[in-house]
Amino acid sequence: MKMKKISKGIYEIPKTGAMKVPVRIFASEKLLKDIEKDDCLKQMVNVAQLSGIEKYSIGMGDAHQGYGFCIGGVAAFDMDDGVISPGGIGYDINCGVRLLATDISLNDFLKIRKEVLHDLGRTIPSGVGRGGRVNVTYQQLDEILVEGVEWAVKKGFGNEKDIEFCEEGGRMKMADSDKVSKTAKKRGIGQLGTLGAGNHFVDFQVVDKIYDKKIAKVFGIEEGKIVVMIHCGSRGLGHQVASDYIKSMEDKYGFAKLPDRQLVCAPINSKLGKDYFKAMSAAANFAFCNRQIIMDNIRKMLERHFPENKSRLVYDVAHNMAKVEKYLIDGVEKDLMVIRKGATRSFGPEREGIPAAYKKVGQPVLIPGSMSTHSFVLVGRKGNEELSFSSSAHGAGRAHSRSWAHKALSLEKVRQILEKKDILLEGSSKGSIEESELSYKDIEEVIKSTEEIGLSDKVASLRPVAVLIG
Repeated sequence: MKMKKISKGIYEIPKTGAMKVPVRIFASEKLLKDIEKDDCLKQMVNVAQLSGIEKYSIGMGDAHQGYGFCIGGVAAFDMDDGVISPGGIGYDINCGVRLLATDISLNDFLKIRKEVLHDLGRTIPSGVGRGGRVNVTYQQLDEILVEGVEWAVKKGFGNEKDIEFCEEGGRMKMADSDKVSKTAKKRGIGQLGTLGAGNHFVDFQVVDKIYDKKIAKVFGIEEGKIVVMIHCGSRGLGHQVASDYIKSMEDKYGFAKLPDRQLVCAPINSKLGKDYFKAMSAAANFAFCNRQIIMDNIRKMLERHFPENKSRLVYDVAHNMAKVEKYLIDGVEKDLMVIRKGATRSFGPEREGIPAAYKKVGQPVLIPGSMSTHSFVLVGRKGNEELSFSSSAHGAGRAHSRSWAHKALSLEKVRQILEKKDILLEGSSKGSIEESELSYKDIEEVIKSTEEIGLSDKVASLRPVAVLIG
């Protein structure tokens, strides 16, 4: 596949054949070699062939092969001529991350770490299909699908400030619960307040290093203090929404003219395209609400162990989402449907949609590492609109498949790595093996590349000390 280097960390696959735009990859040479190992680049080229795509089909440094779109992929579509593809958002709609800052010192936390982690395991159910701690009626579920975090706060799970510090205020306003099938609702109704399996986790981390003291202070992050990172999504409800609309789009539009069946799509302005966006938005609201309830349960649990602690939400960001955002295209401001799959929105300073408290510095960008490596807080950089539609990487990115992990690694090996780094683990043996740092790319390289290219800037690094894995 022909590729040229545009500048340090930026590569391009030129527009050829059926491609409507070039492909842009934001990665170091080391990361690019990893990206080339699977069909990730081919998937980026396939996306570049979709109707109405603007400027580039984009791949981040943590990109790897996914369903239809690569994970770590970004694409923006014209609202009149463009399409929306469920494969672009994926099955875990609004899988995302939120960060809770605390006043707890590392030393104080370590004294009762085992007790806290055990309590957490009882507080937050994990695993495939596990029931939730919050029982709701179908009427209440419909309210959640429309209101998102607002519903949780009204019911006593958190406070009004939490709403402000969520992307989109924790509520996708185009959501319509009527566009979500009964099957999807049945799958989701018992899963509110749960993590799920796979790479979903709750991490207790210590703020290990501050790179920008001014911005860290604005974000409320203090060196040596404990923070809690929560990573989960829309559970079975979101998965079913994706499945339902993939089938509906196949039935109505087929896939004969597409480069890949997994890119089945509908025009954004068609009834089916609009219905999917409304259903996707509803599933996203379920995910926002789910993370809110999990966070509030953790908050209350920490208050039992540390009565003097005051915790605050730093931010909640989505990693799998389609949203309408404004960008300049050929000097003209346009509304575009921006699809991020395994990518993080990273608005720079003064951008509309950032909480007032962060307006002067930019949006927090939360990028988790693997189970035993550092995670990072970054901040969106001004000017990244031109580069990447204000997008950054979302994690380390898988280097090896889950099946590889089970063949190559043992639970004993994973536990040895964690013990060496003084990290306490609770969770399934399956999830622990699959999420070992040996299955992932180098997070330090991803962050370095993200910063050098100009997508986001480092604010702080977070070292894991206790992990609950799904």
